[in-house]
Amino acid sequence: MDSGDLLPVGRRVAYWRGRRRLSQQMLADRLGKSKSWVDKVERGVRALDRVSILHDIAAVLRIDAAVLLGRDARPAWATERAEGVERIRAALSAYEIMLGRATQRPAVPADRLARQVGHGWITYQHARYPQLVDLLPPLLADAQRTHARDPATGRGPLVESYRITAALLVKVGEADLAWLAADRAVAAATGDRALVAAAVVQLGQALRASGRARAARSAALAAAYRIAPADPDDGTPQELSLCGALLVQAALAAARHGDEASATELLGEAAAMADRVGEGHDHHRTGFGPTTVGSARVAAAVELGAARAAVTWHERTTRRDAWRWLPAEHRAAHLLDAARAYLQADDPASAGRTLVDVDRTAPAEVRHCPAARSVLAQVVRDPHAPATIVQLALALGVT
Repeated sequence: MDSGDLLPVGRRVAYWRGRRRLSQQMLADRLGKSKSWVDKVERGVRALDRVSILHDIAAVLRIDAAVLLGRDARPAWATERAEGVERIRAALSAYEIMLGRATQRPAVPADRLARQVGHGWITYQHARYPQLVDLLPPLLADAQRTHARDPATGRGPLVESYRITAALLVKVGEADLAWLAADRAVAAATGDRALVAAAVVQLGQALRASGRARAARSAALAAAYRIAPADPDDGTPQELSLCGALLVQAALAAARHGDEASATELLGEAAAMADRVGEGHDHHRTGFGPTTVGSARVAAAVELGAARAAVTWHERTTRRDAWRWLPAEHRAAHLLDAARAYLQADDPASAGRTLVDVDRTAPAEVRHCPAARSVLAQVVRDPHAPATIVQLALALGVT
């Protein structure tokens, strides 16, 4: 059925109905529908806007539902993403530069490398994950070369390159590889208190994503207390941002472990620091401020199964003026947590609408992040899921 893979869903239904020697009336009877309904589906007059109906048709036709969606249900970008992750894996597995072996390419000047790192962070914050996948392998190589030539000048860009890599790999579901990148960042940062603290933010994310919540909490707290000023009133915004971001990571790890008391206390400490930092800053690429702490409260409540609290925090956070200032990546991640909260609260309609907002805010979040696709799959199974989210699921091959 190579040519049939390009057909609309309705034509595929007709194709497989013919293969099974079923008339339109026979298919209609087995589905509990009318012959006219089947005819309209096959001619494309009536859309199949419920995944449950697709599964029913597939069951009658004795095929997998994915067959009705065709091979286009496994889009090219999914393969490209996997290939991109392998290129990043290869870049992290290359030890020639770190071992001092000569390379033909010259080291990149520090100012140019700093611009490349800045571009990488902006690409991540705009949730342009496919583009970042392409940027990272050469960025890692350039950062390693510059560091090998001049460790003092090159250390900062190398740590930042590893941080970006870890952040992206967490997004695309490669937790163990993210842990490697974050560990490299911490190792490269050793000796610089601020750089270590910044690297541990991504280490906490990677450890949580790989199911090591206790280790994530321990590492984040150790780094937070090391960077914390003796008197918060005397702390610089940079120090407070790093310390607060680490407290947020520790709180999320505590919530993942089911420790509500610790999560609440740590978020309270982070909120106090956020009030001192204020809104609209991005010190050390943390984006730390009152609104991001509010967003973290949603994520923690979801982890703890406190759906109503999560929904309340979500509505409160998105009413802030600073919500619109957050990068697309952060807003999309928050909305994804909100969709999970609505699901926990048995409100699939609101979860579906929130996922549509995720797709509008950052399409790559739904297309490239397994966590988002998992939530989408849960929403679309509900018989009352909105048609818009069903269409999104069908377009992405999520059933």
